[in-house]
Amino acid sequence: MAKAIHTMVRVLDEAKSVDFYGKAFGLGVEDRFEFDGFTLVYLKNSENDFEVELTINHDRTEPYGHGDGYGHLAVSVDNVDEAHAAANANGLNPTDVKEFHRDGALMAKFFFLQDPDGYKIEVLQRHGRYT
Repeated sequence: MAKAIHTMVRVLDEAKSVDFYGKAFGLGVEDRFEFDGFTLVYLKNSENDFEVELTINHDRTEPYGHGDGYGHLAVSVDNVDEAHAAANANGLNPTDVKEFHRDGALMAKFFFLQDPDGYKIEVLQRHGRYT
């Protein structure tokens, strides 16, 4: 059985990205590997083994385009309202909290953030299939 271990995003400014993911999700640098031409930074927190891999290409000066295929990364939290308030307090500009209902029951309660490179991250209340 395969196990998801990380997602990778290309970023322009390592410090801004590390700061964002730390403030938004409590992720810290687990490993950092410098190579000729690029650096890999692995971020995680103590809650799980899944990591966000930041790839910094040293010669890149222009923002990355996301095309029309990238959607979002999703994370779950115990209390989406508290996470939303914390995101606001940290100046991260979250979208409004929304709810999806299906067959008269709550399916999902969530909001979105965007990291410094424009990648969307969905923050979901732990509930139902989103635990």
